[in-house]
Amino acid sequence: MRAIRLRTFGAPAELRVEDTPEPELLPGTALVEVAYANITFIETQVRAGTGPFRPELPTIPGNGVGGVVRAVGAGLDPCLIGTRVVGSTGGSGGYAEVALVSSDALYRVPDALALDAAVAVLADGRTAGLLIEAAAPEPGERVLIEAAAGGVGSLLIQLAKAAGATVIALAGGPRKTEVATGLGADLAIDYLDPAWPTGLDGPVHVVFDGVGGPIGRTAFEHLAAGGRILTYGLAGGQWTAIPADEAAARGVQVIRPTAGPDDLRRLTESALRAAAEGTLRPLIGQRFPLERAAEAHSAIEARDTIGKTLLFTGRAAAL
Repeated sequence: MRAIRLRTFGAPAELRVEDTPEPELLPGTALVEVAYANITFIETQVRAGTGPFRPELPTIPGNGVGGVVRAVGAGLDPCLIGTRVVGSTGGSGGYAEVALVSSDALYRVPDALALDAAVAVLADGRTAGLLIEAAAPEPGERVLIEAAAGGVGSLLIQLAKAAGATVIALAGGPRKTEVATGLGADLAIDYLDPAWPTGLDGPVHVVFDGVGGPIGRTAFEHLAAGGRILTYGLAGGQWTAIPADEAAARGVQVIRPTAGPDDLRRLTESALRAAAEGTLRPLIGQRFPLERAAEAHSAIEARDTIGKTLLFTGRAAAL
């Protein structure tokens, strides 16, 4: 099979397509013929050697995949063979034509849902659902969503609006603020403008902090007393610095949501179901063929992407 191999940490060009043996089928796993593979911002950091973890090299990057089950190991229902599924590989092996997925990370795709949309909502959908549950925004509350034109942010806009909140989207550049407005944001602000905080026009009650760094810190400073900030990403390169005593003095809750295996399955199935029903619309901004994974990483690092970025293989044309 063809796969993207990383042999040295560094620039996107270190991602190279190679012919490699298919993964070995194990008990409790399924071999999936991959049509689409998800790319995350963290994966670009891991590739560069600056991410939150450093895999042993060489490795095939990629965690989220979607495709058709070719074979199942002992303990799995043979009826899965030939079905459309999405799943997580455990952190490696996704940028490939065939991937190994454990049964506890495997999900059937609803008939009404396109496979690329299912891959786009797989991880981002459960993350957005977890964040919304933890924040519990109430009708009329002002909610600030960072990286609002990204994969998670675009879903948070929809979920916060459904909860009755007033949504303020923070995104970089006019193209992205326009996307956020189209998704239902009540106000979209360009954070590339140094004066962006003046556009908030008052304090906010909830901050979804997927950027970190100075952006996250400024957002924290504009929380109303008793507000909530949920930190879940560091697209800005570092986590938001929030001293516990400072948050306590203002009555601000700093929430870092976690979920166990049962919650992850519930949230994932809920996101897939909502996407199939059309009540949650994943935003796929760009697709790259597998062999252009390096180009996809470059686009993400340059902040040229919106929504979700996917890789696709030749299998995609048949699904």
